[in-house]
Amino acid sequence: MYNRSAVVTVGFFGGSFNPPHVAHVLAAAYALSAHALDRLVVVPCYDHPLGKHLAPFVERAAMCERAFGVLRGVEVSPIEQELGATSRTLYTLQALKERNPDWSLRLVIGSDILHETDKWFRWDEIVKLAPPIVLGRAGHDHPDGPLAVLPPVASRDIRAALARGDLRPGLLPLSVERYIAERGLYRDAT
Repeated sequence: MYNRSAVVTVGFFGGSFNPPHVAHVLAAAYALSAHALDRLVVVPCYDHPLGKHLAPFVERAAMCERAFGVLRGVEVSPIEQELGATSRTLYTLQALKERNPDWSLRLVIGSDILHETDKWFRWDEIVKLAPPIVLGRAGHDHPDGPLAVLPPVASRDIRAALARGDLRPGLLPLSVERYIAERGLYRDAT
């Protein structure tokens, strides 16, 4: 007999994705393969709470669709755009849980976030709602973090390289690199 109330374990992978790069894709693949996740939801930030300048949401969401589209079990969600306010992980998780009561949520983060939890809005509540899966990130060791599995790739460095016109190959998924070139994104470093 089919159990309609079966719990689905869903990873929540949020970020600016400005732009999404290969380490983001590797993080998603690693989280799905090394942790007990049924699915992974990638959530681009709509309005950054720390005031970071971001490429338009629709552009970042389109790049995420291209970057993560190669992975089965991953979907890109526009939920933060739908919520329409300054992005707060807690509120986004609560909205996802309300819309999907059968979901057991897990927050997928890099070890760099462990150094910044004091900046997060109501971190303790986030941890209760979506216990973190921490992925080690090279250059961001933390006593509570695992060994590094993700390369030291950062969107800010990619934006700067794109503005200079000297992006090294292999840092962006090819589909994202083509999209950026077609749309003329990141010509000015921000």
